Amino acid sequence: MAFISNYAIIGLSKLPYATPSGLKLDENLAKHQTVPHCGLMVVDLKTGLINHWLRLEGEVTEFYDVQILLGVQCPQLLGFMTEEIQQLLTIDPRSPLMKENPPTPS
Repeated sequence: MAFISNYAIIGLSKLPYATPSGLKLDENLAKHQTVPHCGLMVVDLKTGLINHWLRLEGEVTEFYDVQILLGVQCPQLLGFMTEEIQQLLTIDPRSPLMKENPPTPS
């Protein structure tokens, strides 16, 4: 969750596969006849109303953090296997994220 002005930006995640059953959350979802979604909600802190909602479907199922990037108009994400990321980040060459893992020096 992050805050900006009078709004809370809330990251929502689907339940992980290894979630224990019998949680209060299960009861609340059943009571409201709904299922968990992955996405973002913008909540007006003055009224408590949801002003905006973005639902993500597909590969992304969990949010670990939400950040406000002031002044950024066109953010972008880079995959670990792109050439661009090699110019921005340094990754240990032995990392499983690298295409070819060189042998460990002896």
